[in-house]
Amino acid sequence: MNRRNTLKNLMVASGTLVALPSWAQGWTLGDITLDEIFTNGEQALLTSVADTIIPAGNSIGALSVGVDTFLNKLFAQCYETDVQENIKKQLNGLEASAKNEYGKSFPDCDQLQRQNILMARSISENEDESQFFSLIKRETIRGFSTSREVMVDYNDYKVAPGFYDGCADVNA
Repeated sequence: MNRRNTLKNLMVASGTLVALPSWAQGWTLGDITLDEIFTNGEQALLTSVADTIIPAGNSIGALSVGVDTFLNKLFAQCYETDVQENIKKQLNGLEASAKNEYGKSFPDCDQLQRQNILMARSISENEDESQFFSLIKRETIRGFSTSREVMVDYNDYKVAPGFYDGCADVNA
């Protein structure tokens, strides 16, 4: 057993836990203040992408829990400048694709048209486009599934159980 490697790995794991932002778990829309890295047009595109990935339907959707705001803050505080620039470039590419294919802005396209544009990015040979799609999909799902509305109100998540029943009959 190599104690140096074990201690090094333990220190890296501890540092990683400390570095995780506290707002990323069980967050609510009121917890978030925006950092301005996206223009208003890019923010509208980001909102449309989140709505395309998790639409409202019969239940809550990405926009009703504020995933677009979560994504804005997440990309501003947790990702490097080169990733932020690729996100901006790809958002503008979505806008250009929508205007070329459908003659209107990406947010103005209907759900199916936006899905088609995004799915083209998912199977693209261009590495920047495919990385953008997987990043935006992954973070949208994470933002949605870790929001308070989804965890507590929809999934009935409890941080700690509120009861202990030590004398329960077990059918064996």
